[in-house]
Amino acid sequence: MEQRILIVDDEESIVTLLKYNIEQAGYETEVAYTGTDALEKASKGSFDLIVLDVMLPGMDGMEVCKQLRQKQVNTPVLMLTAKDEEFDKVLGLELGADDYLTKPFSPREVVARIKAILRRMVREPVETNSQLQIAELSIYPEQYEATIKGESLTFTPKEFELLLYLAQNLGRVLSRDQLLSAVWNYDFAGDTRIVDVHVSHLREKIEPDTKKPVYIKTIRGLGYKMEAPQ
Repeated sequence: MEQRILIVDDEESIVTLLKYNIEQAGYETEVAYTGTDALEKASKGSFDLIVLDVMLPGMDGMEVCKQLRQKQVNTPVLMLTAKDEEFDKVLGLELGADDYLTKPFSPREVVARIKAILRRMVREPVETNSQLQIAELSIYPEQYEATIKGESLTFTPKEFELLLYLAQNLGRVLSRDQLLSAVWNYDFAGDTRIVDVHVSHLREKIEPDTKKPVYIKTIRGLGYKMEAPQ
């Protein structure tokens, strides 16, 4: 079954360009031209990924992303922005986007980012009953689930992948570039702010005190390290 991608942009020329190239890459597509339409389709439909423009009439892409996450719709979001301002990128990630591209972009780059995101979503076969236990944090890779003190946690796909990778490398210091390569499939030095934002999200969900993290430690000048609290 072909993977389905929702394309959201109010510029018909961009939608046509994206639709053609994404379908040529082997994906099924559906389109929306407004934020309201996008929210309705994404909430009701089953999509593997959403390509979401920030500047939309009425409800903008930021608000669409925010409301989807509030509705527990964790479909990966690739956000498109015409602005090259750091604030917009960071805000988009904080609202739950998985990645972003700044216009103008090449269709080939969009398809490459889509493939990278979806590649990480393919769940490889794992041993039955596999589980990672770190103090009160339980991680179930085959189910894309985690609990802390027995209570279920909710993650976006990218948040879970980052948590899992940190846990699988317990005690190792991992640079931001290493995490970009492993979790986002970036083979280049990308914007490491993506990593920082997702680490911040994880801390909000697993740390007893986000100001004094005991699971995910910041190693100044190097990166991050996951530890078992003492």
